[in-house]
Amino acid sequence: MTWNEIPPEHLADNPIQLIAEDWTLITGGTLEKWNTMTASWGGLGVIWNRPVTFIFVRPTRYTYHFLEQRVWHTLSFFDEEHRSKLTHCGNVSGRDHDKAAETGLVPEAIAHEAVTFAQARLVILSRTIYFQDLDAEGFVDPSISANYPKKDYHRLYVGEIEKVLVRQ
Repeated sequence: MTWNEIPPEHLADNPIQLIAEDWTLITGGTLEKWNTMTASWGGLGVIWNRPVTFIFVRPTRYTYHFLEQRVWHTLSFFDEEHRSKLTHCGNVSGRDHDKAAETGLVPEAIAHEAVTFAQARLVILSRTIYFQDLDAEGFVDPSISANYPKKDYHRLYVGEIEKVLVRQ
């Protein structure tokens, strides 16, 4: 199968369904050295007149290191048959595990040497244009703090969408 590029505004998928229920793999690095992690928090939208992704990664995650090194990252989405692969990638660290070997995911490079996977059905390539560490002082709803018992607040990355690729 080959990739077909579509404009971001032609994305037919519901972004809440895509991220919260289908989940995504956030991947940073290049084919030489990369890591991926499963995410069910994030978003798609518009800011500064640009189509963007919003991803949240804790500094303790191995993928964080790769996002800090390069501005390019991917959000890869899969059919339900690959759910166990996403579960595995969310439960083990790439510091200690070869996620590709353990799941059968086949990494492949796209533009700017960003990494996605042969099994993905949809990929969003983003270039980080902004980041901000979350601060508990900004939690208007105090119940949000329950997500951070270790005070390990996420870093928000805003990525300008450079490409949206769908499998043909």
